[in-house]
Amino acid sequence: MSEPRSGLAGGFTDMSKKIRNEATDGLFRAILSLQSMEECYTFFEDVCTINEIQSLSQRFEVAKLLREKKTYLEIAEKTGASTATISRVNRSLNYGNDGYDMVFRRMDEK
Repeated sequence: MSEPRSGLAGGFTDMSKKIRNEATDGLFRAILSLQSMEECYTFFEDVCTINEIQSLSQRFEVAKLLREKKTYLEIAEKTGASTATISRVNRSLNYGNDGYDMVFRRMDEK
């Protein structure tokens, strides 16, 4: 597993430091306990608004398309994402903690 690119001691980014707490740990443990796609839908429909789920899924789709070397215009047309959103996702892909890459790699292995 690669090290986060943050360069901070312990490998935590500034955001990670801000969100790391007992409540977030509990949420992530709950997510890790989900065992099926249907359970994911059930849980996330209770926890998130429709817009929040759509925003998360849009960013994930944008990341996938950026990895496929699609242009911002192609991505915006396909997903409806703004160029600001595409740029933020691109920044995460290039300078983030490799979270997208880790997930895409695991999905490719299945």
